[in-house]
Amino acid sequence: MTIHAQALLFDNDGTLVSSLASVERCWARWAAEYGITAEEFGRVALHGRPAVEIVADLLPAAVVPEAVARVEQLEVEDVPNGGVRLLPGTSEFLASLPAECWAVVTSATRRLAEARLDAVGILPKTLVCADDITRGKPDPEPYLLAARLLGVDPARCVVFEDAPAGLRAGRAAGMTTVALATTHRAEELDADLVVRDLSALSVLVTDAGVEISVRA
Repeated sequence: MTIHAQALLFDNDGTLVSSLASVERCWARWAAEYGITAEEFGRVALHGRPAVEIVADLLPAAVVPEAVARVEQLEVEDVPNGGVRLLPGTSEFLASLPAECWAVVTSATRRLAEARLDAVGILPKTLVCADDITRGKPDPEPYLLAARLLGVDPARCVVFEDAPAGLRAGRAAGMTTVALATTHRAEELDADLVVRDLSALSVLVTDAGVEISVRA
């Protein structure tokens, strides 16, 4: 299978990098600080959603801004403590792409996203964060904004995601979706193509755009 595109849009956590251990560590500490029980916390979907939405599911509205700032601080401070690592294939895949044809589209705040990306040497020319949108994934807004910033028709974009919410956002935006089975089982991921991670893919840049294929 070969996918043809003009722009590639990557989720960050679980797609380009792994910060799962850091996320679990920091959010568990945050929940304890705010008196949230494990049972209460377990009922809330965590992965692939903006922090403000998660916090709003758990705390009164008046406390949300302060609580969001606190969890962001915990996660930023955790980055140097092994809080982020590159996933297989990420460096090679991104190095083969022209800077103007790809973007990172993350549910993290810009401060946190830049801290994690800088730590592993990823410097996207285009970065869409929670600060830039009003509705997070699974709403298509983040991916539609990235396409607009790159000047590419959404139908000519490919979304790379590890989370069901992100894949739903990509489909709702009218984009081709590639799922990476890094944080979910392959059977849980509804996408045009499902692979284990970016190391399973090869990329060819042509005058017409980008061709993505599954390695033999």
